[in-house]
Amino acid sequence: MKTRTILLSFLGILALAWAWDAFVLNPMPGDAVWVARKQGIYLTGIWAMGLMSLTMILATRPAWLEPALGGMDRIYRLHKWAGILAISLGVAHWLLELGGGALRALVGAAVDKPPRVAVADFLQSSHGLAKDVGEWVIYALIVSLLISLWKAFPYKSWRILHRVMPLLYLALVFHSAALTPAAWWLQPLGLIMGALMLGGSLSAIPALRQRIGHSRRHAGRIESVRQLEGGVTEVNCAMGGDWPGHRAGQFAFVTFDAGEGAHPYTIASADRAGRLTFQIKALGDYTRTLARRLHAGQAIQVEGPYGRFDHHRGEDRQAWVAGGIGITPFLAWLESLQGRPDAAPCAQLHYCVRDAARDPFVGRLRALCAALPGITLHVHDAGAGQRLDADILRRESGAQPGEALDVWFCGPAGLARQLEAGLRSLGFKDAPVHREAFEMR
Repeated sequence: MKTRTILLSFLGILALAWAWDAFVLNPMPGDAVWVARKQGIYLTGIWAMGLMSLTMILATRPAWLEPALGGMDRIYRLHKWAGILAISLGVAHWLLELGGGALRALVGAAVDKPPRVAVADFLQSSHGLAKDVGEWVIYALIVSLLISLWKAFPYKSWRILHRVMPLLYLALVFHSAALTPAAWWLQPLGLIMGALMLGGSLSAIPALRQRIGHSRRHAGRIESVRQLEGGVTEVNCAMGGDWPGHRAGQFAFVTFDAGEGAHPYTIASADRAGRLTFQIKALGDYTRTLARRLHAGQAIQVEGPYGRFDHHRGEDRQAWVAGGIGITPFLAWLESLQGRPDAAPCAQLHYCVRDAARDPFVGRLRALCAALPGITLHVHDAGAGQRLDADILRRESGAQPGEALDVWFCGPAGLARQLEAGLRSLGFKDAPVHREAFEMR
């Protein structure tokens, strides 16, 4: 299910609950323009708090949601966009609250102003503090959002700042509880929001204790480290006896350095009795130094495995597309099929590289595909002017518009969008493009 569909459905449910309260259970008396402002404050607050609660719940990496949402990478994408939308709606909520003076200057004071609603008795004295807390938190959230969107901001510093989010969320729970009409809590809207805030508050506890994913953490040790062409570091690891095994195409959060924290990497090997291979591209300050930081015998921690990138869920005829280091899940797929070629689908593997002559994986791919008659490898060398487009994808697959064609993609988002648009223009409007959403911030 697409992130946009999930978010719109979530907001729609909250809007229906709000509308039932606003127009059926508790219609608000007063001048129309002032009632509209007050209800706008309520609705944006409900949306913002609901999304913040969803964001907190998803931050705990709930593996039980992977089948429904399509994998942990998609859960993180939903977490990211729910957070962005929550802060945006929080700003709208705050501006509507501040806009009372401007509205009064524009239309005059309300003759029949909506009455102040009664909150729970034990929270009556907290009204002023709750309003101040809400304002302080929105400032902090705006700063947090700007830092998260600023990709040049160091990941390590961002991760440390991100640990403050559970505290900000709990402050918003206090803000909401102290300002929510007492009568709401036993009505549909209050029951929904109460459940969401309870779930979010319980999720904040492991986040504050830094125990997210604790039950899925496993100790391991580095067996070898090798520097490859193109700024790729190959790390081979041996896991302990508690490692549950993995499916080819899954990823894990790997901690090489406790100070740096966990980073997500695709497992670039098939399940081999607790032995894992990671192919890590130098894409930032930290990954550029891995080759000299890591050494054989070093203890590591691996959390996982996660992910649902699995060609077995696709059609018999497939197109596999990898861009650069996006080849890693396909390496694991090909390795898992060695010795059992009959289990392989009929697939065209398209590998897009900058310089095929210096690429560290082309030779290995050719050797792996040679043992699998159903898999055909196509290397698209950008240095030689070879570019993959939707027409090449269609032609090599042999599929015609209206026929089933599964596309499995891992690589730059721009290439994925280009191929999706091209396939639609060729008449493959319903061709599924399965791709990993590996952008964690």
